[in-house]
Amino acid sequence: MENKLRKIFAETLNISEEQVTDGLEYNSIPEWDSISHMALIATLDDEFNIMMETEDVIDLSSFAKAKEILSKYGVQF
Repeated sequence: MENKLRKIFAETLNISEEQVTDGLEYNSIPEWDSISHMALIATLDDEFNIMMETEDVIDLSSFAKAKEILSKYGVQF
């Protein structure tokens, strides 16, 4: 499941999968800005068949945090 998440991040942010590590944080690269953040949220909602709460959308500030948040919705890593 982590590989699926890594691929979603890479494709949505238009970066290589090698760049997607636990240390990848919002606004740490030009590709992850507010617009691409919302695209990422929409893709995660679609791919994992969930609807994130607003608080989680705001808190999703890194790849590591994404795994933590998605686990609240039953996604196992």
